[in-house]
Amino acid sequence: MSKQRIVATARIGEPAITILNRIAKLETAPAPDEKTVMAMLEGTTAIVCRGEGGASRQLIEAAESLKVIGRCGAGYDSVDVVCATERGIPLVIAPVGGFAVAEGALAMLLSLVKLLPMGDHAVRTGNWQWRYNHLSGDMTEKTLGLIGFGRIGSHLAELVRPFFMTVLVCDPWVDVTGVEQVELDELLARSDYLSLHTPLNDDTRGLIDAERIAKMKRGAILINTSRGGVIESLDVLADALDSGQLAAVGLDVFPSEPPDTSHRIFHDPRCLCSPHLVGGSQLAMYRIYESMANDMTAVLSGGRPRFCVNPEVFSP
Repeated sequence: MSKQRIVATARIGEPAITILNRIAKLETAPAPDEKTVMAMLEGTTAIVCRGEGGASRQLIEAAESLKVIGRCGAGYDSVDVVCATERGIPLVIAPVGGFAVAEGALAMLLSLVKLLPMGDHAVRTGNWQWRYNHLSGDMTEKTLGLIGFGRIGSHLAELVRPFFMTVLVCDPWVDVTGVEQVELDELLARSDYLSLHTPLNDDTRGLIDAERIAKMKRGAILINTSRGGVIESLDVLADALDSGQLAAVGLDVFPSEPPDTSHRIFHDPRCLCSPHLVGGSQLAMYRIYESMANDMTAVLSGGRPRFCVNPEVFSP
C-alpha cells in the first residue's frame, strides 16, 4: 500500500481525506490546470478530479501508474472516458448528492417566480414604486417541464408535489411513473417553467438553442443546474430575455467556468446566478466524498466500486 500515490486536482474535504490517507498520503495540486497536474504524475496511482480539474487523454496516457480516477459528483464530462477505458482504468463517480441539486433548482425557480432578485434590485436602487407595476407568479397549478428524469429530475418532481403542478418529462432513457412523458417539442410548448437535468454529451450539447427557446411559452422561466453546454450560448438566453420570450433564467452552470462576467446577461437582474454551487450542500458533499473515496479505495485494494462509469474494465 505504501507505493500508492494519490493526487487531487483541487482541495477536497472530509471524510475523503481520512479515507484516502489510509491508502497513501493525499497530495493536492497547487492549481487544477493540466500542466500543473501533469508535473505530479510520476508514480501517481489515483487521481481525484475536483473543481476545474479534469483528466484528458494526454494526462491519462502520461500517467503510467494510474489505476483509478475519481470524480466528486455525478458529472464526468471533464474526463476522457474512452481513453480511461482503453487503458483499463475505472472512473468512479458519486451520484449520491442529487437531492441537493434538486433543492437548488427549486430554490432558483421559486426565487424567480416570486420576482425576488428583481425586487431586491428595485429596493436597492430606490425604485419602491416597481412593486405597483409587477405581479409575482405562481407555482400552484402551473406546468413544470423536466428535461432529464434521473436522480435529480425525479427528486425535483417529488419536491413540487405540494404545489399541485403538472409535471412533464422528456427523457427517452427512462421509464417514468407519476408524471407525463412527452416529446421535447411538446414539453417546450406546454411548460411554464423548464428545468434541465440531463448529462452533457454529443446528443445534449447545445440542446437548448434559439430555435427551441422560440418554441417555449412566451414568458417562461428556464433553470439550468445540469451542465452549461446543454445551452447553446449565453447569447441565446440574453436575446430571449431582451425579447420577453423568457421572463427569467436561473443558472448554476455555464458554458465555460468561471464565466466571462462582462457578458450582458450578468447585468440583468432577471438572470439569477450561482457559481456551480447548488449541489455542494453540507450533507451532499459529505456523502459524495465518502462514496468516492470508498470506491477509489476499493479499486486500489483490488476490489470493485459501487459507482463506476466504465465497469467493462473489470470484465475478464
